[in-house]
Order: sequence, then C-alpha cells, then structure tokens
Amino acid sequence: MSDVPDTLNPMAVPSSLPSLVSLALALGAEDAGGLTQEERSLVARTERTSPPTDALRRIRRLIREGHDPLGQAYCAIRSPEDRRPLGQTYTPREIVAAMVGWAGDQAQPARVVDPGAGSGRYLLAAAKRFPDATLHGADIDPLATLMLRANLAASGVADRASVHLGDYRELELPNVAGPTLFLGNPPYVRHHLISSEWKAWLTATARRRGLDASALAGLHVHFFLATAELGREGDYGAFITSSEWLDVNYGKLVRQLLLDGLGGQSLHVLDAEAAPFADAMTTGAITCFKIGDKPKSMKVRRVETVAELGRLAKGRTISRERLAESTRWSVLTRVSPKLPEGYVELGELCRVHRGAVTGANDVWVQRVRNPELPERLLFPSVTKARELFGAGSRLGTNEELRRVVDLPIDLDVLGDEERTQVDRFLRAARAKRVHEGYVASNRKAWWSVGLRAAAPILATYMARRPPAFVRNDAKARHINIAHGLYPREAMSSSILDNLAEHLRSAVTLSQGRTYAGGLVKFEPKEMERIPVPTLEMLI
Repeated sequence: MSDVPDTLNPMAVPSSLPSLVSLALALGAEDAGGLTQEERSLVARTERTSPPTDALRRIRRLIREGHDPLGQAYCAIRSPEDRRPLGQTYTPREIVAAMVGWAGDQAQPARVVDPGAGSGRYLLAAAKRFPDATLHGADIDPLATLMLRANLAASGVADRASVHLGDYRELELPNVAGPTLFLGNPPYVRHHLISSEWKAWLTATARRRGLDASALAGLHVHFFLATAELGREGDYGAFITSSEWLDVNYGKLVRQLLLDGLGGQSLHVLDAEAAPFADAMTTGAITCFKIGDKPKSMKVRRVETVAELGRLAKGRTISRERLAESTRWSVLTRVSPKLPEGYVELGELCRVHRGAVTGANDVWVQRVRNPELPERLLFPSVTKARELFGAGSRLGTNEELRRVVDLPIDLDVLGDEERTQVDRFLRAARAKRVHEGYVASNRKAWWSVGLRAAAPILATYMARRPPAFVRNDAKARHINIAHGLYPREAMSSSILDNLAEHLRSAVTLSQGRTYAGGLVKFEPKEMERIPVPTLEMLI
C-alpha cells in the first residue's frame, strides 16, 4: 500500500537525497532537538529548497494522518541494495498498527523506544496511542534521523521526543517512573557485516547472562540482547524481524532470552507471500514480550496475510517446557486442525524422542545375552519396528529382545574384570573401524551409544500403516527405529493405558508425512501435534 495518496502533487515528493534533506528541513527537522555534527554536515552540503506552501501543508497533513511520504521517498531514492548494509526495511502501516494495538492492550507506557527508528513510523503511531509517553528513536543514519526529526516536528510531538544518532547497543536511558515500551523493526544485517568488536560484545554479554551466543548471529539478534540489557522488570515490547532465528543455531540466543529475561508472550509468523516488507521477500516474525516475566507458555501462530494479524491476541498455547526443548520453533507455528473441546496436543502431555542411533548395529546390537560383556552393560531394547507391531497393546517381556551395548563415557568407573572385557570388545570394534564412522566420531565418547531411559509408551514412526503405540511394561530401551513418549509430569498406569489406547484408535496415516512408495513418517515434533484428551479426560 502506498504511503502517499495519488492526490499529492508529484513535484512535491523528493526525487533525490538533497531534495529529501531540504524537505526535512522545511518541515522543521532543526526544531526537533539539537542536530548532531553528522546531521549538520549533511545539512551544510545541501542547497536548501522548499516545495510550495500548499504542497508543504498537504505533506504535513499526510504525516499527521499517519502516512510517511519522507520514508517512502527515501525507499524510492535508495534501492534495497543500497539500504542493505544498514539493514533498512520499512514496515507497512498495517503491521505497525497491529503491534501498537497489542502494546496498548497491555499497559500505558511512560516511554517508547524504537531501536532502529528510521523515519519514525513506530514512534509516530505510538505518539498518537500514548499521548503522555516520551519518545526515543535511535538510528545510525543521519539522513534517517533528519527524517525522524521532521516527522516529529510535523506531527507536533517533538517536545516529548529524543532522537539518538548512534548505535542502539550503546544507548543509555535515564530512569523513568513507569514501564518502557520497546517497539520496532530492528535492522537486518548479516554477521559478515558486523565488526569483530560487536561480535565479542554479543558473546561476552550473553555469557554474563548464562546464555549461548554465536558470532554468526545477525544484527537483529544483537538488538534482542541489547533490549534485555536496557529493559527493567515491567517493561514490555514487540519487534518484527526475519523469522530465521526460530530455527537456526544462532537464533538459540533469542529463544533462550524469550524464556529467560525477555519474557516471551506471543509469536506471530507472517508467510513470505504476505509481503511483510515491501522490498524484501522474507518470512517475518512478530515477537511480543514482557521483560522479567518467566512465561509458563507462549501463544504461537502463522498467518498468510497481514490482514489476519488483528490485535496479536490469537494463537495456540505452547508450554514453556515444549519451547525450551525444541530446537526449531517454526514447526510449532504450523497450522493444524482446530482441537476439539477438552483436547490438547500430545506434546503438551509428553515429550516425543526418537531412540539413539548406534552407527553400527552389527557391533552395538547383540543377540540376547553376550557372556563376553558384563550383563549390566547390555540393555534389552526394541531394535525392529515389527517387535512393537507384534506386541499388540503391551510389551510384557524383554526376554526375546536384543541387547544394546551401552558403555559409560568414563570407562574408569568399571571394575578390573569388567574393564578387561570391555577393552577386548572395543579392540574388536576398532578393528572394524567403528570409531571412524560419522555417528561414533561425533559422540562425546565414540564407544558410548547413549540410550535414553525406558519410555512408558513406545511408538513406531514409519510404515504403511498407522503407528503402533505400545505400553512398555518390560521397561525396554529403544533405538532409532522407534519413538519414546515421556510424560511431562507423573502419570498413573491407568492414565498411560488410556492415552496409549486413545492413540492406537485415533491416529491415522493422514496425520503423518507421506513419502514415495506409500511410506508414512511421523517425526517427533509432528507426533507431538497429534490431538489427545486432556489428563482430566484420561482418568
């Protein structure tokens, strides 16, 4: 949607950077706080011109009505390629309105801070919604801060605004009585354009908070951390960014912050085809947070159009535990059929974990007992899907199951006789070059398979028939041909029986992912999306 109505005389719209600077000055940029040296230098290099009085009056009226003729002109003059080093993407009015609307439903802020203010779209919208709040906008581009000053002056709110030309990560805010609202579209800059000094700041600051950070993180990740540093308990905010942090390794810092420090409230993912940014084809993510809150859950959803955003109050409730253990949050936003009354997703009741990968079944999986190894290091395990399909509703005995060799990482805990047996076994494994395999060489200790504890319910996950859900009375372990269902809280045997029975009767092939040849697969996170009755209904 255009920010400048067709009725405006095109001659009044700047078509060059000098004319844009001149228009900003004509609108009163110099009256919105003292200009910095960089801004004054920009002004000194510009020959001042001004549009006709009527045109200037119309531009002021447009700005007060919520349009952004300066920002739109800037985006037309500077191509997306020219703006990319500074991470400048301008947010559509509809998205700004949704985020400001959410903020207004939470509290009345004493102060609004935009970390990458640009021409001030967020600050101007917030100024109308929060007439008593002071306004703070930060940006590293002196032309952007001149546009911001001009828009503040034209809107009549310059007297309660402060413009900071500089890096948001260096911003200092005075104490204020009341909550601060952090609002905006942090600049998107890839890591190779970020200096080594700021990468060091990221990792050191995160480490001080007990969190993990990667030097590969983009600038928007830095801004999430800077906000956590600036904010105080009771402050809140909403940012829109590219959504890639939901899944990539460097996004772990943002995911950790939202669960510990920033207090994530909701997540709204905009499909790329919704075009959240006019000049960048990317999937956007709006993140709402309350600093100091330790949320028990967050609302998440995916929308296909900007019009679906509303007031950012909708979404599926995902528990903190489920978010904390997930390395990919995008799967949690995918649309699923509406849950029936009294139902939740399986992931709210149970974690679903695939079994360990041995890397060499002919070495690590033994037929029943092996007198050449200590019995306590041989774990009865489900190693073939047919063992679950053949068990029916319950796996009652482990007598016929194979044994998986699972050695401790520290072999020094073994007794002398056990160590002799294990060393003999490992020499044979080395002779087969098992230690050089991809799986073994990437384990903490190549000889330790790392079986999970016995799961009370075991499930197959790939077949041409619905999964088998089997109660594990035998307390068997499982390798990667099966999933284990681990309750998030203690469940009685009868509840576990009822849950397994429901899954056996209700799960269909259509809920999985179909591959060529008719095989249907349920990944752990997909299985966690299966609707099941609540605990109260399972009693």
